[in-house]
Amino acid sequence: MAEHSIKREQRIARPRSEVFEFFADAGNLERITPPELNFHIITPQPIEIGKGTLIDYRLRLRGLPITWKTEITQWNPPFDFVDTALKSPYRQWIHLHTFEETSEGWTLMTDLVRYRLPLEPLGDIGHFLVRRELKYIFDYRYKVIEEVFG
Repeated sequence: MAEHSIKREQRIARPRSEVFEFFADAGNLERITPPELNFHIITPQPIEIGKGTLIDYRLRLRGLPITWKTEITQWNPPFDFVDTALKSPYRQWIHLHTFEETSEGWTLMTDLVRYRLPLEPLGDIGHFLVRRELKYIFDYRYKVIEEVFG
């Protein structure tokens, strides 16, 4: 039974407050998610984000319809927040987002996701496929964030 993780960092040529504000708007999740996942927020918007906020999503993963519910379990603007999946295809999904100011006045944004696959330990056999999917999703996010912030 293994906990897996993926970590991504991105330097953004904008102040931390501006970058955090973008990620504090749940509606932007649809914008930074690959279109083939058909990702939609079900929770009525706008969503007031804070510790304890629940957000429901619908998406298609490998062609299968998936519902996903997250809770904001940590909210510390403009420094960090954590969304934790209460319902998802994963046994565990804990996503820490951090935002650090650099000496140039830019933002170093870090995503750290700790996750466990279903049906452990058998589910871990297919981890290479999941890892590839997650890499693709975070690569897509990186590209869109570069476009958004210039």
